[in-house]
Amino acid sequence: MDALNLFNLKGKTALITGSARGLGFAYAQGLASAGASIILSDIREDTLNEAVSQLRGQGYQARGCVLDVSKEEQIVDAFNAFDRDGVQVDIVINNAGIQHRQPMVELALKDWQKVVDIHLTGSFLVSREAAKRMIARGTGGKFINICSLTSEQARPTVAPYTAAKGGIKMLTRAMSAEWGQHNIQANAIGPGYILTDMNEALIKDVEFDAWVKNSNPAKRWGKTEELIGTAVFLSSRASDYINGQVIYVDGGWLAVL
Repeated sequence: MDALNLFNLKGKTALITGSARGLGFAYAQGLASAGASIILSDIREDTLNEAVSQLRGQGYQARGCVLDVSKEEQIVDAFNAFDRDGVQVDIVINNAGIQHRQPMVELALKDWQKVVDIHLTGSFLVSREAAKRMIARGTGGKFINICSLTSEQARPTVAPYTAAKGGIKMLTRAMSAEWGQHNIQANAIGPGYILTDMNEALIKDVEFDAWVKNSNPAKRWGKTEELIGTAVFLSSRASDYINGQVIYVDGGWLAVL
């Protein structure tokens, strides 16, 4: 068997939520370079269109889908549209997410709910609709949920994010338990501290920046491209007997806590 061919995604279609920029766009570029056709999904139509154009300009197959993953009706409508267009989603990366930093005693329910709805409930809803179709086709599929270091360790002021990311770890296991018999694998990536737009305020915080570097065996922040290999691996035939796992790409941070 050709080992490199195990990672070939030619003929597969991948839906990546929250992929107009940042880590989501990096996953999209990585899977596209491995041969997959990409469906970029985001709530910002202008940014989404730019991202689609960028991928197409690089010679990749890509289309956009404006989608708020916290809205069930939008998700159902999107998959119904895929059905009408003859689009079969083989790979899903549940990447859409937001952050809200505030002490819990000051946290409003609406702010808690928004974070949980986008991260945890959104991952469930998108996966449910995709899995229905994968099971009906009988051709298997791949799910990659995006966890976090906070799936394992809590930090102050990010309670809803921590709860949601912990929930995504267990959602991943639930998906593997129910859908594994259908040749569907559900795994997760847990990024460490990565240089992204979402972390811009932390990166500029001198004290926090020093803490990240000093507490990590790698002594630096991670780069978006350093998550691509894991995403391609978990999307490919190379991971067909891996199910319900979280792979942390964190420079060794969790290992030394």
